[in-house]
Amino acid sequence: MGGDADRTDGRSVRAGIVDVLEEYPLIVVALAMGFMFRSRARSYERFLTNDGEPALAGIDPWYHWRTVQWTAEHYPHTMPFEVWTGFPTGRYVGQFGTLFDQIIVTVAMVAGLGDPSTETLYLVSLLIVPAMAALTAVPIYFVGRRLGGRLGGVVSVLLLALFSGEFFRRTTAGQLDHTAGEVLFMAVAVLALMVALGVAERHKPVYEQLLDRDWRGLRTPTLYAVAAGIALTCYIWVWPSGIVLIGIVGVFFGIHLVVDYVRGVSPDHVAFVGVVALGTAAVGTLALLEEPGTSITSFGYLQPITAALVAAGSVFLAALARGWDRRGIDRRLYPVAVAGLAAAGLAALAVVLPDVYETLVSNLTSRLLPIDPSTGTLTISEAQPPENFRQRSVEEFGTAFYTMFAGLALLLARPLTGRPYRAEYTLVIVWAAFLTSMAMTQVRFFYYFALPVAAGNAVLVADVARLVRVEFDADPRETLSSIETYQAIAVVLVVVLLFAPIALPLADTTAWEAGDHTGPHSDAMVWDGANEWLQGNSPEPGNYGGAGNADELEYYGVYDRPADGDFDYPEGAYGVMSWWDYGHLITVQGERIPHANPFQQNARSAAAFLTAQSERRGEAVLDGISAGEPVVDRPTEELESVEAGDEEMRYVMIDDEMAGGKFGPITRWAGPSYGSYFGQGEYTVDGEERLLAAPDDYYDTMLASLYLDDASGLEGYRLVYENNDYAVWSTAYEGSTYFDSERFDNLRLMDGTPLSGEWNAQTRSFYDRYATARVAGEPTNFGIESHVVSSVKTFERVEGATLTGSVDDAPANATAYATVELETGPGRNFTYTQQAEVENGSFELTVPYATTDELGTEDGYTNSNVEATGDYEVFVGTAGENGSVEQAYVGETAVPETAVVEGEGIDVELEAGGETVPDPTAETTADGEPVGVSVDDGNESGDGENDSADDTADLRLPARAR
Repeated sequence: MGGDADRTDGRSVRAGIVDVLEEYPLIVVALAMGFMFRSRARSYERFLTNDGEPALAGIDPWYHWRTVQWTAEHYPHTMPFEVWTGFPTGRYVGQFGTLFDQIIVTVAMVAGLGDPSTETLYLVSLLIVPAMAALTAVPIYFVGRRLGGRLGGVVSVLLLALFSGEFFRRTTAGQLDHTAGEVLFMAVAVLALMVALGVAERHKPVYEQLLDRDWRGLRTPTLYAVAAGIALTCYIWVWPSGIVLIGIVGVFFGIHLVVDYVRGVSPDHVAFVGVVALGTAAVGTLALLEEPGTSITSFGYLQPITAALVAAGSVFLAALARGWDRRGIDRRLYPVAVAGLAAAGLAALAVVLPDVYETLVSNLTSRLLPIDPSTGTLTISEAQPPENFRQRSVEEFGTAFYTMFAGLALLLARPLTGRPYRAEYTLVIVWAAFLTSMAMTQVRFFYYFALPVAAGNAVLVADVARLVRVEFDADPRETLSSIETYQAIAVVLVVVLLFAPIALPLADTTAWEAGDHTGPHSDAMVWDGANEWLQGNSPEPGNYGGAGNADELEYYGVYDRPADGDFDYPEGAYGVMSWWDYGHLITVQGERIPHANPFQQNARSAAAFLTAQSERRGEAVLDGISAGEPVVDRPTEELESVEAGDEEMRYVMIDDEMAGGKFGPITRWAGPSYGSYFGQGEYTVDGEERLLAAPDDYYDTMLASLYLDDASGLEGYRLVYENNDYAVWSTAYEGSTYFDSERFDNLRLMDGTPLSGEWNAQTRSFYDRYATARVAGEPTNFGIESHVVSSVKTFERVEGATLTGSVDDAPANATAYATVELETGPGRNFTYTQQAEVENGSFELTVPYATTDELGTEDGYTNSNVEATGDYEVFVGTAGENGSVEQAYVGETAVPETAVVEGEGIDVELEAGGETVPDPTAETTADGEPVGVSVDDGNESGDGENDSADDTADLRLPARAR
């Protein structure tokens, strides 16, 4: 009895093992999903700050956080129109506030029992992205299974789970972006179309069934085609630019319907899917119409029109094939006719719907094909083409990149081997081809490219297994008992070929390791302090100058889209000028309204202001912006004749990167070219002649005049805040001249001591004594001129107080000067200087800094963080020798803040007498020494206290005239 029981128990154990083996694909998919989620979420604690404020891994995620919060306030609705960006018009933000955000809020609603806290909403926002990435394993498994059986599905999932490139980086915790939703819903849509095509090929729906009203026969293919259309619609609801998939599907139908007809198969079967699925997508996208127009990033006319065109094209090709048969024309001529008709159709589209045609062609060349990237995309790092596509692909996918093409070739060659060929194979091949081209066009599209790479390898593995006669889809007991040595070796070799390059020990970075390389975005962290200050120390939009209209601009308010797209802001509203990279941060962190934003809205006008070569030009640009006029390439005199609108740009925010590495992209938008800011002056540094920048044109820009000179010499701008962390800006030479900056977390003094990023005694010493530093352990002796500057500075645009005075017997060629010493919140001291010619014994000097701090946000003005340490010193004198000024008349005056913001005049009494003083317009250090370049000879102590005169060799440049 006991022995029989033991044998029974043994059979039960073996049966259990077999049962597990039979379900191994599901187990692998579950494990892969768990790995994908855990590896992407393992660093999510880094985004949980002590103060409860969000900390996200990119710039766009900050705006998604805005739309998530807005949707939670108005659930289930999404934002119809945004007035907190794109000043002075506002902005429709179609690709933000979509199904992606609604899914996040819905999950949070469930978790929060209908009333989620901000903490719950934020936690869901952090984890939903890795969850969506993990869910992508499900459709990719079934895509791989349809191409290569259960083994193919398992291989596809494992590859997707182990990829550590763009798809991984964009789907980690903190990357609150629709990218994860795009990939998931594209995979679902492609799978749904594959299934619908397979069902149609089995049931073979034809036109006669419609005539006979054979609804029973059409029911199943119709349901699957409708499901495919819904899946395609959901993908576009997540990302309106997903119209790209409609285009890919349209190319597929155009190719496969022709192929079917030429090989003697009725095109009705596949065309049926095209009509029903794309017709469903046309209706679904039309239901979400929000903005009339043809923008690819908006829920407008383009999506339903394009889907309807593909549906109509499917009907036309099927009907044309029937007409071809009736006339007995050679089938081999059918492709030629279709190609000609397609060309004629595009020409007709260009005439009948020129906006649709232009949008399709421009996006075809900038997104789908590496032909003609636009200025806008070339200034976005993620939208640039990869420098070396093949190398980048191997880094992302290992040998799976190459074997994908082998798999697709085997798929295409199946008819040659006598194996059945299905329409879904053509779909996958066309899909893979376009996603390959997209990855060649813009580096960000590598996150899509991971899908066909994973799916294509399912074919290769399945065909290799078939070649060596290993049936993984058979009973596991038979497979394991019958496998031979050579078969096992072949399987192991394929596994090693595919997985070794992306797993330990060969991978440079595995997916698990990559999960530890994520954290809050550096720019967002640097700008957080400046934006927090802006929110608390500037008047609420609508209340500038005490207008009292802040209640008309609620942060979570509902604003209908204006018919002309131009929102009518109330009196007291104002905008913030900065580069477009930082617009979302200003909106979300600062709760203020930027002019330019990462939608690249107003990038050209922002660039026109930042590169303006004088304050007069800058003011003309801002007045043109407020009047709604184009400002790029228009003469200053023409802009000055335009009547300025009521909307004003009141603040300007600039960081070290705008003055450094981002200055090149800024010039691309408004010109002149980046290279025009460099001259041919030759200077000697370390005994070596180097061709370095002669940056007068650069220093004359509004960007440099504000950021590097603290608005010295300007009449209508004052520094009101600077971050207490600093960077070194310099003109640099490493094979070419350029402007660059390094923040202090990467800088060391010449003795190797790390340099603190805060303004303190060490920073002051560096500011006064050093013009070269060691970046990441390497000396940088190429700085021809360097500045230590706050990482972010905020300026206010004011009317300026006008100082007037007169003197008797003014010297010939006399100049009036006004100077005031100021101190920033972190403790940095600087001098503001203004000068003007004395005419007929009288002078006028307009100055933007006040010596009193009498106004605040309760008055509708700014709580400035920069204060004067004394009154203005005003004197009249003439230029002397060696950069000096001989004073003839001197005096002092206070300047009330009301005079600065309201443009009042102040009379200044001067007395005869004075002394010879240094020219206050010459650039000096805080010690009063002329600016020079300190060249490291290896002997610097780094403390700035006991350095001998021989330790440095100074290169003195002529003072810049202001």
